Amino acid sequence: MRPYRYAGTTRVWLADLGLACCAVEVAAAATGRPDLLRHESDEDPEPDLDVLLVSGTVTDVLAPLVARRHQEIADRARAVKVVSVGACADAGGPYWDSYAVTKGVDQLLPVDVWIPGCPPRPEALLGVLEDLRGR
Repeated sequence: MRPYRYAGTTRVWLADLGLACCAVEVAAAATGRPDLLRHESDEDPEPDLDVLLVSGTVTDVLAPLVARRHQEIADRARAVKVVSVGACADAGGPYWDSYAVTKGVDQLLPVDVWIPGCPPRPEALLGVLEDLRGR
């Protein structure tokens, strides 16, 4: 879990489950806009909002681990938002007909925001995080 402080005052903890190529776009978003998204060295024991990013293909083998990570965050957080990043996390992507692919992370977790694309642009992720932060 990495703490980030956005341009505003809301404290957000961002947990990224980078499971495939969409994780590269998440990394690009995190490093491409240091004025908007910067790493805080002080850990905030009580963040205002937790965001769990699920980016990439969720397989049936990984599904219990994804659900457990969500539960760990939900057990300690005041508010948890789940963001599904990319076509694979949204609905299985090009692998939707595979026997081993979960047909969307929404079958495991209550998803708040879907970011479509294969891969989605970093600007799309930054826009969603800004909206969640509450400009």
